[in-house]
Amino acid sequence: MLPTTYFISDLHLSAERPDISDCLFRFLQEQAVQAEALYVLGDLFEAWIGDDDQSAFNLSVADAFKALADTGVAVYFIHGNRDFLVRNTFAKQAGFTLLPEQVVVDLYGTPTLLMHGDELCTRDVAYQKFRRKARGWWWPRLVLALPLSTRRKIAENGRKTSKQNHAKLSMDIMDVTPQDVVKAMETHQVTRLIHGHTHRPAIHALTVNGQAAERIVLGDWYDQGSILKVDPNGIELSNQAFNFSANE
Repeated sequence: MLPTTYFISDLHLSAERPDISDCLFRFLQEQAVQAEALYVLGDLFEAWIGDDDQSAFNLSVADAFKALADTGVAVYFIHGNRDFLVRNTFAKQAGFTLLPEQVVVDLYGTPTLLMHGDELCTRDVAYQKFRRKARGWWWPRLVLALPLSTRRKIAENGRKTSKQNHAKLSMDIMDVTPQDVVKAMETHQVTRLIHGHTHRPAIHALTVNGQAAERIVLGDWYDQGSILKVDPNGIELSNQAFNFSANE
């Protein structure tokens, strides 16, 4: 069997969508367990308000990933815009190795840049301003010092505001800025980039430093199980991996 690495992102897990979490659990038990590594590229949760939110649902997710990690599969996590408050407590519970926002890994001989991808959407100026604050040192500390109930209300209000703002923005503004994609790849000296965030699964061909390159975008899990499989023979991006019937 060929060595295999899987990538997922933008699952947006919540207790209100058991169909998504059920599909994740099946994927971890039936497919990911056969891999050597799994990378979660952010927005695993619809909202993460702190590692002290030890709800039954959050613990069930942690247990599922930890069971996978305990089989010997390396599980890596990059923060997204919905779960940038994940810290070491949850990472340990889930068996995650936390990675920096941008990291280059060797995928069977191809240096590959990994990120969530929200930093590439630079035309959304208001969001980038918030991102700089949210990823700084003082804002997360301030938020995490608030009572859990207060953080829960803030997260709910934030989701509502986000939906309203997205309804007003053009699709181009919410997508990556092509020049910044190339710049990031040139900075890291790679010809392959894998990211999520935009919810537009696709494999894009481009040119970086005069060389043929590719940008692989993972899809969200609202209506599909979007999974990227990489092995020494190539890549496979699947957007219809599961049947999302909660009554199966």
